[in-house]
Amino acid sequence: MKPLKTALATTALMALATTALATVPTAHAAPASDKLGAGLTMYFQMGGSPGDGSTLPREIGAKAAAKAFGVKLIEQYSNWQPETMITQFRQALAASPDCIEIMGHPGNRAFMPLVAQAEKQGIVVTAGNVPLPKLEALYRANGFGYAGTYLFKGGETTAEAMIKAGHLKKGDVALEYGVFAEGIRGLSDKGLAHGLKKAGLKVYELNISNKVNADPALAVPIMVAFIERHPDIKAIGTQQGLVTSFIPQALKEAGKKPGQITVGGIDLAPATIAGLKSHYITVTLNQQLYLQGFLPVAQCVLTKKFGLEGMNTNTAAGTDDAAMVSKILPLIKQGVY
Repeated sequence: MKPLKTALATTALMALATTALATVPTAHAAPASDKLGAGLTMYFQMGGSPGDGSTLPREIGAKAAAKAFGVKLIEQYSNWQPETMITQFRQALAASPDCIEIMGHPGNRAFMPLVAQAEKQGIVVTAGNVPLPKLEALYRANGFGYAGTYLFKGGETTAEAMIKAGHLKKGDVALEYGVFAEGIRGLSDKGLAHGLKKAGLKVYELNISNKVNADPALAVPIMVAFIERHPDIKAIGTQQGLVTSFIPQALKEAGKKPGQITVGGIDLAPATIAGLKSHYITVTLNQQLYLQGFLPVAQCVLTKKFGLEGMNTNTAAGTDDAAMVSKILPLIKQGVY
């Protein structure tokens, strides 16, 4: 890195550390016009619906960063529907903001011409939650980064934790209920299925439909029916956060007791936390969604102000069980996890 870029990077990181701490107004707080991102506008795809368990920490993180940097934040919600994400990106393009954060669920091909148009307009585009590696490779120098889990590895990590905690063994029957049909996003569930298969489990793969993605409560009768058809089932895994939160309900309706089936999921929705405490859920992958909100806003500011390249950050901290959730519960209540 050239000396000038080194100096700029150091300045930027020092500014990031300073502004990130400025969450509580004091008598010495800098005026809004003096903040590093003052005057910048950013459209941000949050993912689900306002306040849901797999979206709220991301919302809180993005809002905290926007306040710290002085960025005007415009939130977009899609109920996890890829078509809606594309429509929202077109709407953001029409407004010509400084930056746009997109969810990678629609895939590289769907976003390619739209991101190219945004780049021509001088808009910084970055991705969160699901990566877009081809676009990142093309536009990293212009600030295209990624804040989220390394998907396949995250699924494998969940499988490893399930096997260890549930003492699963070769020949045990498992269901992996995931978004296999959603391209890059499906890598999480493929990683989980791969991890279970590698340990010798007999794994059934069931795809989560768009209807269930939009209304995860619909997953309950589907899982109950599967359990009833496979009474010897030993494990259930998924990498869909809101479906994870409905697994305890499905187990209760199927007549299963806590711990009778090893369950591995993702995120920390309120019902998932309750499921961990009651031991209906064994482990869940913690993506640290707050970071998936905070970091893209920081990316916008650092690229617009200093021309810094895209950051690629694996936000996953590993898996949580009942004991870990009890330790981080104060932070969960603050919306940090």
